[in-house]
Amino acid sequence: MQANGAGQDRDSELSCQNGAQNGESSSAGGAHTNGLVSVTNNGNSVSNNNNGVSAQPASNNTNTASDANSTVKKKKRLSQSEEDVIRLIGQHLHDLGLNQTVDLLMQESGCRLEHPSATKFRNHVMEGEWDKAESDLNELKALMHSPSAIVRMKFLLLQQKYLEYLEDGKVLEALQVLRAELTPLKYNTERIHILSGYLMCSHAEDLRAKAEWEGKGTASRTKLLDKLQTYLPPSVMLPPRRLQTLLRQAVELQRERCLYHNTKLDSGLDSVSLLLDHACSRKQFPCYTQQILTEHCNEVWFCKFSNDGTKLATGSKDTTVIVWHVDTETQQLKLMKTLEGHAYGVSYLAWSPDDAYLIACGPDDCSELWLWNVQPVVSRVQPLSITQETCKRLSFSVPRPVTVCPVALRFTGPSCVSFLSPTPLGSVAQTGELRTKMSQSHEDSLTSVAWNPDGKRFVTGGQRGQFYQCDLDGNLLDSWEGVRVQCLWCLSDGRTVLASDTHQRIRGYNFEDLTDRNIVQEDHPIMSFTVSKNGRLALLNVATQGVHLWDLQDRVLVRKYQGVTQGFYTIHSCFGGHNEDFIASGSEDHKVYIWHRRSELPIAELTGHTRTVNCVSWNPVLPGLLASASDDGTVRIWGPAPFLDVQDAEGLNECCSMDS
Repeated sequence: MQANGAGQDRDSELSCQNGAQNGESSSAGGAHTNGLVSVTNNGNSVSNNNNGVSAQPASNNTNTASDANSTVKKKKRLSQSEEDVIRLIGQHLHDLGLNQTVDLLMQESGCRLEHPSATKFRNHVMEGEWDKAESDLNELKALMHSPSAIVRMKFLLLQQKYLEYLEDGKVLEALQVLRAELTPLKYNTERIHILSGYLMCSHAEDLRAKAEWEGKGTASRTKLLDKLQTYLPPSVMLPPRRLQTLLRQAVELQRERCLYHNTKLDSGLDSVSLLLDHACSRKQFPCYTQQILTEHCNEVWFCKFSNDGTKLATGSKDTTVIVWHVDTETQQLKLMKTLEGHAYGVSYLAWSPDDAYLIACGPDDCSELWLWNVQPVVSRVQPLSITQETCKRLSFSVPRPVTVCPVALRFTGPSCVSFLSPTPLGSVAQTGELRTKMSQSHEDSLTSVAWNPDGKRFVTGGQRGQFYQCDLDGNLLDSWEGVRVQCLWCLSDGRTVLASDTHQRIRGYNFEDLTDRNIVQEDHPIMSFTVSKNGRLALLNVATQGVHLWDLQDRVLVRKYQGVTQGFYTIHSCFGGHNEDFIASGSEDHKVYIWHRRSELPIAELTGHTRTVNCVSWNPVLPGLLASASDDGTVRIWGPAPFLDVQDAEGLNECCSMDS
């Protein structure tokens, strides 16, 4: 809870009163009392019947007074939390303009919304009565835990006063405030220099723009009051919109604890119901097979969505890479291009940061790396212009000169021309142009790759004792010898390369200053790893152990996830979902496992594959789309239930339930 530097109420003067001794009634047309209303008729409520006559007969006045005294004695004293709730409700009602309701609530409860001095201060600030507001600070000083804060509050008041004078064109008055009131405070001299520069503003719009200020009026004064309040204890004046803040925190906490929450967090309260706890149905989570891609004719070793989420690349033992197009509306995949010629098979793929290039690597004995240009290629065929003179010599006519692709011309008669090009001029041809085929040596092993964030360089290596930094043409820029690389990753700083090696560790290598350091040390071989978008967390698949989460900054093991079967096969896991709140991994027991990042037990076990699941990839743009690649030769696309009814009570009850 936000305390704003204040503890509990220091005395009864600052707490809710269970009597009428602090009550004040509001006056019509004047500043509101914020709930300081006296209880009349000896504490008894007075109700009227349909005729407007008091419900209590006059002859019972003596008994009424006696009963009232008895009621006051028996009245339960409110606890501190109950008083706080009443004040929070009162503040919210006051913000809605329901001032009479606030007065009645405070009258009946015996509480007061805020200290009378704070109420007076609030009114003077909102009315722009700066001299009176400054005088009110002397009364508030005795109620504050840090009296020195009065100087900062006074500075804020005088700054608003100065700006309003300037906006009104009262330059002399503003100059007087600057010289005689702000400067003598000897507080924030740098800000005073900035304020003095506003004297040169030619008009009010220029002033508001340079000062980044809303201008004289309710908006800027409300913002000023919010700043001033931070120096006052909550027993004197509640933090602004405190009830909404608490409700928003409660909603966010419920969302964080919801195991299946996978959508963007809306910070507002209008999009949620406060009458029910937040609950996401498992049917909204990517647990259901949407598509089965069967175009590969052998084991599928790897899959990876592009950074923009519009493509999926899959690599197979059948020596091909298939690039699939993702329809972001229907979330269906269609084959775009098959990239062929990888003699060793394709066990690893990496998209460049801008998704223009795709690098394919092979298994342990592969010494080749293929860099494909996957940007659409525009036809560059030179046009052929056919004039009327040319047509006459060829014995056919056209009404005017035409321009066509040379391969598109066909004569079908003495006066007719038709065009048959499968790729008309200016249209887009299929993607998939080999940019670079790299092989440093037949003794090399190029089985892993990672892109530098600049998209102009990449690092690659394998288990034969070296890794390289190269440009897009495969030219060697740097090399690091003596490292048997299992997996690589480039951090966002553009300098540090993470490499897992045969010593069961991940080390950081810096090509600029030629330094390296140990970051992660495991007790078993690290088969693969991936890093979160913010570069803070690393997800490791560890032989015979499963999936481990490491904090790279603190260099500590955060969590070991349970359930997955991991031997000595290379299995790739991934972060995914909105805000990367989820983790998914393949498994040797033919399943896909999904965990919430904070929970060691899986929240879903996806079945359907019939052999080892080698790799999973979560779409970075569509949090409800997940792909898995398996030795059974298929790629499965997982999404929400096909016929999702978010109002389905059964579905809502499934939230936080385990998939057996």
